[in-house]
Amino acid sequence: CLVQENLKPLAFEECYFFDGWHQTPVYSLESLGAGRIVEGPAILIQDTSTILIEPACTAAINDFGDVEIEVRALPDRFVDTGLDAVQLSLFGCRFMFVAEQMGRMLQRTAVSTNIKERLDFSCAIFDPEGNLVANAPHQPVHLGSMGEAVRLQNELNRGPLLEGEVWVTNHPATGGSHLPDITVITPVVKEGKPLFFVASRGHHADIGGTTPGSMPPFSKSLEEEGVSIKSFKLVKKGEFQEAGITKLLRQAGTRALADNVSDLKAQIAANQKGIALLNEMVQSYSLEVVQAYMKHLRENASHSVSVLLKKIVGMGRAPLPLQAEDFMDEGSRIALAVRIDAKTGSVCFDFSGTSKELPDNLNTPRAVTLSAILYCLRCLIDSDIPLNQGCLEPVEVIFPENCLLSPSDQAAVAAGNVLTSQRITDVIFKAFNSCAASQGCMNNLTFGNDRFAYYETIAGGAGAGPNWHGQSAVHTHMTNTRITDPEVLEQRYPVLLREFSIRQGSGGKGKFNGGDGVIREIEFLVPLKVAILSERRVYKPYGLDGGEPGKKGQNLLLKPDGTRIDLGGKNQFEARPGDRIRILTPGGGGFGRTIH
Repeated sequence: CLVQENLKPLAFEECYFFDGWHQTPVYSLESLGAGRIVEGPAILIQDTSTILIEPACTAAINDFGDVEIEVRALPDRFVDTGLDAVQLSLFGCRFMFVAEQMGRMLQRTAVSTNIKERLDFSCAIFDPEGNLVANAPHQPVHLGSMGEAVRLQNELNRGPLLEGEVWVTNHPATGGSHLPDITVITPVVKEGKPLFFVASRGHHADIGGTTPGSMPPFSKSLEEEGVSIKSFKLVKKGEFQEAGITKLLRQAGTRALADNVSDLKAQIAANQKGIALLNEMVQSYSLEVVQAYMKHLRENASHSVSVLLKKIVGMGRAPLPLQAEDFMDEGSRIALAVRIDAKTGSVCFDFSGTSKELPDNLNTPRAVTLSAILYCLRCLIDSDIPLNQGCLEPVEVIFPENCLLSPSDQAAVAAGNVLTSQRITDVIFKAFNSCAASQGCMNNLTFGNDRFAYYETIAGGAGAGPNWHGQSAVHTHMTNTRITDPEVLEQRYPVLLREFSIRQGSGGKGKFNGGDGVIREIEFLVPLKVAILSERRVYKPYGLDGGEPGKKGQNLLLKPDGTRIDLGGKNQFEARPGDRIRILTPGGGGFGRTIH
C-alpha cells in the first residue's frame, strides 16, 4: 500500500472539524492510484463529486478505483462544553434539522387531511427541564406553548421516569392551546431521569364536542368542545394503550376515531425519529456536549432579546411604556403596556386592563399568550437564532386574575387559540409600532356529519410595515398551515370549490400597502352541519402611521334561489344540497401616509 507521504496535494484549505480548524490537503481523486491510502483530514475532488475525509479516518483506493473509508474509534468528546460561536451555529442547525425530520415523518405517516395535507402540526425538541430548544418552522401558536406542556407533564409524572413511556395531553391548564391540538410527548430517560424530551402537536379534525370539526362557534365550556386530557400515558412499557385512548375519545363523541388513533401513532413515530437523530448526535458529540449546547442556545436567545430591547430604548422611537389596545368583534378589550428596563435588558408585558374571562370561547390559555409574545420577539430580532425558550427569559408577563388571556380551567377556548391569539400578536406589534394589523383571524371553517368532519383555516392579508408591503393571500402570524388542494378537497368530501381567488383591493392603502385577503366559495352536495368561526367582521384591521385600514371580512350563505344571508363572524347552520358558503377574508392594514 502507498501512503500519502510522497503525494503532493493540489492545495491546502482551512476546514473546521470537531476539534477545531485544520490545514486540510486537497487531492485530485484521479491522481490516486490503486492501493493509495490517505489519512484524514483530507479532501478528495473530481469533476462530479467531493469527498471529505475527517480526522481519525482513512481513505483507501481499491483495485476498482473505489474509495473505502475506515472510521476509527473516536474520542469520547468532540467539542468542549464551553461556548464556541461556530459550534453554536452548527448545533442550532442540527437541532432544527431534527425537528424538521420529525415533521416529515409525521406528515408521511399521518392519514388525516388536516395533518397530511394542511400540515397543521408542529414538532420540537426540549432540554431536560422541558424548555424549548429548537423547532421546525411549523405553527407559532403551537411552538411557544409546547414548552409549558412538556414541563407540566414532567411535573405530573413525578418520580423515576420509565423507558418506553409516551404522554398525551391537550388541556389548556396543562399547556394546551385548544382541544383539537393534541400533544404527544416522549421523554428520553436514563436511570429514571430525563436526558431531553421530544414532542409533536397535531390538530385533529374532530375530537368530539357539539359540532363536527370540534370548533363550535357558541361553546361555553370545555365539555362542549370535545375530549380534554390533562395527562394520559399513551404508551406504557412500549405498548400503545389503544383501549384507553379509544375510551376517552368515544366518551367525548369523536366522529373520526380511526383518524385520531392513526394520527396519534404517527405522532409517536415522529417522536421516535427525533429520538433516533438526537441519539446519533449524542454518540458523535457526547451527551454532556449536546446538553451544554442546548443551554448555550437558550442563553444566546435570551441575550439576543436583551440586546433588542436595549436597542429599542436607545432609538427612542416612542415614549415608554409602549402601549396599545384593540378590541375583539364583540367588544372585549386587549390592553398592553410594555415596560423595558434599559439597564438589564428585561421587559414586562403588562395586560392589566384586559377584559375578564368571557362566557364564550374567545378565552385564550396562558400558554397561547406566551406563544404570541415569543413569536413577536423572535420576529423583531434581526439575528438568525432558533425560536426557543431563551427568548422569554428576560420577560415578565402580568395577567389580571381570570382574565380573557388567563382564564379558569373549564373556560371554553376553541376560538382563543385561533382568533384571540392573532389579536394579541397585532397588539404587541402595534405597541412596538412595527407592523400594521394583519387579518387578525384564521377564518375557521368546519363541516361534516355523524360520520366525518373537515376543518380548514383560510388565508387573508398581512399588515404592512415601515419598509415593506403586506403579503396577499397568506396565513399570517400565529398560523402557518396550508389550504387543502382543490383536488383533495373535492375527492374526499361531498363539496365543490366554486371560487378561490384573491380579494382585490381589500388591503389598506399607504406608503406601503396591506396585503389583500381571499374569496373562498364552497358548495355543499349533501346535507351537512357547517360552522364558521372568524373575527374582523366588525372592526377593520387598522393601519399605522397614517396607513389606511384593510377591509373587514364577511361570511355569506348563498341559497339556490338567490337568497343571500350574512352569517356574521360566528355561526353554524344545517346546509342543504346546493347551498354555498362564501367567505371574504380581511385584508391587512397599510403603513405610512400615502404621498400624493
